[in-house]
Amino acid sequence: MMITSRRLRAALLAAASATLVAATVPAPEPPVALGIGDPLFPHLGNPGYDVREYDISFTYRGSNSKPLDAVTKIDALATERLDRVNLDFSRGTVASVEVNGERAAFATAREDLIVTPREPVHEGRPLRITVRHTSDPSPKEGPDGGWVRTRDGLAMANQADAAHRVFPCNDHPADKALFTFRVTAPKGMTAVANGLPVGEREKAADGATWTYRTRHPMATELAQVSVGRSTVVHRSGPNALPLRDVVPTADRARLEPWLKKTPGQLDWMERQVGRYPLETYGLLIADAETGFELETQTLSLFERSLFTRSDLPAWYVESIMVHELAHQWFGNSVSPRSWSDLWLNEGHATWYEARYAEDHAKRPLEARMRQAYAQSDGWRAQGGPPAAPRSPVPGKKISLFRPVVYDGSALVLYALRQEIGKDAFGQLQRRWVSEHRDTSATTDDFTGLASEIAGRDLSGFFKKWLYGKKTPPMPGHPDWRSESGKAAGKAAGRGTAKAAAKTVPVRGQVREHGKRA
Repeated sequence: MMITSRRLRAALLAAASATLVAATVPAPEPPVALGIGDPLFPHLGNPGYDVREYDISFTYRGSNSKPLDAVTKIDALATERLDRVNLDFSRGTVASVEVNGERAAFATAREDLIVTPREPVHEGRPLRITVRHTSDPSPKEGPDGGWVRTRDGLAMANQADAAHRVFPCNDHPADKALFTFRVTAPKGMTAVANGLPVGEREKAADGATWTYRTRHPMATELAQVSVGRSTVVHRSGPNALPLRDVVPTADRARLEPWLKKTPGQLDWMERQVGRYPLETYGLLIADAETGFELETQTLSLFERSLFTRSDLPAWYVESIMVHELAHQWFGNSVSPRSWSDLWLNEGHATWYEARYAEDHAKRPLEARMRQAYAQSDGWRAQGGPPAAPRSPVPGKKISLFRPVVYDGSALVLYALRQEIGKDAFGQLQRRWVSEHRDTSATTDDFTGLASEIAGRDLSGFFKKWLYGKKTPPMPGHPDWRSESGKAAGKAAGRGTAKAAAKTVPVRGQVREHGKRA
């Protein structure tokens, strides 16, 4: 077709105009991984929104080496204008994403899933995200958490930063939320999760769907879903608290002597710090060799072998049970605002572990603390001070859980009790878990409350004990000495279990995040 000169000029002007627009409008920036700036995990968590609730569905088809089909729904509130939304997610295939009911584009960068909604989400507006994806339990990235493959199924171990290997989330304890889990599993298998059952189990010819919901907000690292050939054992605890334990069906009778100890342990803990803060509790005993136990909220994860080994004394196993139970107050109900606040979790759990052993097995707390004091300088040299721990070893994120966050941090609490007295210390413990229930709190929150209760400024005391390279003198025990130099380094390197074998065991023989010595 012939083109006239007028039409040609119009076409050339249109082309020039388009070129000018293209030159003046910048191309969209490529998606990048974000974080909230945690000193130890700088790319963990995401800015711009506050998650209120997760609703997560998993379909397990009978193989613990194949990906599960999953749908994760996130109900959040935008805290700033969001043109893009970053989620933490690194082990699964995403099929689709919706934001506020509309399909959204998505991309990945490092360990982030980056979602671009059709329209920006403005500050103060609801943010509802639906991600259809798979969740892969195959061990592609080493033993640092996520799904744990058991002999007959799966369980979760997400501490410290592995929840996003299982489902898309804002994977940081500063952003706690309510959770609903819907788990479909084949006939003959049992599914459990944090919280309490909701409604009747939905049965089908080839299996069933279980639904659980938490009544208290939870950090993503504490999520727990387990599928296996298990039996759920029910009983009551203090104040009619519903207890449920999940055990391999074949071991039901063998494990009962341990399971029935939980009500008494709960009663003891409540006498120390007040009423249990969550909706239920129990033990999930997994037939797997993990090398750790873990305080997943309302349903602590334990290795089967902890209860079947013949070389561990009964009092020691019970003290480990109390350690995970104590975490339901310290670490779960009151979560760390940043991972540098970890000492508040592990120091308190270790403290009550040791106190229980003192009360029930005549294992003196003072002897254990004196032994910890002797090794404290070595632990600080290896892992940093309790409230300023060194970053994890690259590629080994659970190396954050060094001896200094266990007995090294319980030692700080012992020094504090020596400094302010038993009555003030007991008041501090109770007020801490009561006033910060269901929240994330900081070291400064704790030290401020301690000063208030003591009636004097304790900042100088805490500066030395929490941030000093060397262990300060122990109040009331001027004769205590900490090893130094090569001896301290060797002690820190080999851990605590062998040194403690003939006296008072400390974290090392069975640690939450370390292999047994």
